[in-house]
Amino acid sequence: MSQSRQGGPGARRPAPPPKEADDRLVTAVITVGWAIAFAVLLAVRHSLPAGARWWVWTCAFGLAMGLFGLWYVPFLKRHRARLAARRGQLSEVSGPDPSASEASVSEAASTPATGPDSGYVFRESGSNTVSSTETPGRSTKS
Repeated sequence: MSQSRQGGPGARRPAPPPKEADDRLVTAVITVGWAIAFAVLLAVRHSLPAGARWWVWTCAFGLAMGLFGLWYVPFLKRHRARLAARRGQLSEVSGPDPSASEASVSEAASTPATGPDSGYVFRESGSNTVSSTETPGRSTKS
C-alpha cells in the first residue's frame, strides 16, 4: 500500500466496530440441531446399548432449553434495552459532577442500588481477598 492510504509509516486503520450476532438465529439453529439429534436417537433407541440411552434425555433437555431460549432471549434483550434507556435518561438529567471527590465517587460505586427500578446492582465488596489456591507464596499441595 502507498503511504497516502496508510496515513504515514506505522499508522493503522481504526478497528472496525464489533459485530453483534443475531441471538434468535443462533438459538434457533442450535435448537434445530438438538431436535434432529433427538429424532435420530428416538429412531435408533432400541439399538442403543443400555449405557448410552441417556443421550436421548440429553437431546430432549437440549431441545427444551433451546425452546426456552427462543422465548427468553428477546425478553432479555428488551429488558436490557429498557434499562440502558433508563440509565441514559438518568445520566442526561443528573450529569457528571466535576466537583465530586474520588472518595465520594468510589463510595457511591460501592453502595448497592436499591429499589425496583435500580437495574444493575454493584456487588463488589472492595475486598482484595484471593482464594487459597491463588494465594502467592502458599501451596495447597503437601
